[in-house]
Amino acid sequence: MSDLGIKMSEIGARARAAASVLAYASPDAKTKAILVAANAMVATTDQIIAENAKDLDFGREKGLTDAMMDRLMLDAGRIAAMAEALRNIAEQDDPVGEVIAEWDQPSGLHIRRVRTPLGVIGVIYESRPNVTADAGALCLKSGNAVILRGGSESLHSAAAIHACLVQGLQAAGLPEDAVQIVPTRDRAAVEHLLKMTEFVDVIVPRGGKGLVGLVQREARVPVFAHLEGIVHIYIDKSADPQKTLDVVMNAKTRRTGICGAAECLLIHQDVLDTLGQDILHALTQAGVEVRGDAEISKLDGVIPATDEDWGKEYLDSIIAAKSVVDVDEAIAHIQTYSSSHTECVMCEDLAVRDKFFERIESAIIMHNASTQFADGGEFGMGAEIGIATGKMHARGPVGATQLTSFKYLVEGNGTTRA
Repeated sequence: MSDLGIKMSEIGARARAAASVLAYASPDAKTKAILVAANAMVATTDQIIAENAKDLDFGREKGLTDAMMDRLMLDAGRIAAMAEALRNIAEQDDPVGEVIAEWDQPSGLHIRRVRTPLGVIGVIYESRPNVTADAGALCLKSGNAVILRGGSESLHSAAAIHACLVQGLQAAGLPEDAVQIVPTRDRAAVEHLLKMTEFVDVIVPRGGKGLVGLVQREARVPVFAHLEGIVHIYIDKSADPQKTLDVVMNAKTRRTGICGAAECLLIHQDVLDTLGQDILHALTQAGVEVRGDAEISKLDGVIPATDEDWGKEYLDSIIAAKSVVDVDEAIAHIQTYSSSHTECVMCEDLAVRDKFFERIESAIIMHNASTQFADGGEFGMGAEIGIATGKMHARGPVGATQLTSFKYLVEGNGTTRA
């Protein structure tokens, strides 16, 4: 085994040992660790920003896109928001030991199904240094050890944030190995982590299509993942004009580089020349490039879309737009091109809403609300470790509760089976 392979195995073994302790750690100890870490982030804001500056320099040299640079950048406001997310996680109910169901059998058995940690979670992510904080705290809250492998561009920021998490663990008397960070930019570390079946119970990738696709192809352990956030908004003929304008502009322009940003508008043909045109004009005025189908590209400021624009995650100030005859055509388009992340319907007709809710199978479906709310923090989870778009185990924002499994506790009284 290579030196790196030995190092990764050592990290895995320490994580497994820490997980066995965290599984029965008290809620108070876990809460204390997270709160101390949050306070440490605020106290070391200047140091974290200084380390982040090194990563920003590296990102520029690497030629990262503006959207990726935005994800990478930390300032005092974002660090304060990270700390607040940790405090929100700390305030959540501890999921470990929660009784999900309880019943008695005619045989005399009393059975409880209770939440239990998954064990060791490997998190592989790009650019976003805040994932270090969110993932560390969520895994800790749910009684899991975590191995964090941040992107090469966020190495310094992640290390500074990780140091705060370690302070929290020390203050609470919990094993420091509960939250470990892979201390290398070597991509081979990812290959090792994906194959560490003896130590790792689940992998969570956070990043672009290339990273997530690699993880899903190569991992030998289960994966919670989404490939892309190809987010659609359908504007029905019954849509309220002001609500729709507000929602679409927020969904596209608030932050273009996040997975909940809108990437495609589907506009009912009956409002294309009125509300639709107003929205498209507002988008172009805000600097968004609109790529429309044959009908929409006739409008001023819109360029013709190509086949590649349907089902594309831009993560930039670009949006595709298509005219549809009704909600059924909108649903058919989404079913063809969706990545099963988040979709939205803008309408006042509740029959349209109900059909959209019933027939769309994405993890998150919204009505008259910005898709930028597709976030664990906004769902009341404190934060999220990612958004899972598969249908097994966790789905949608993955918070502390979603990082647990369950076991059956079965009690008898000398009970035997006939």
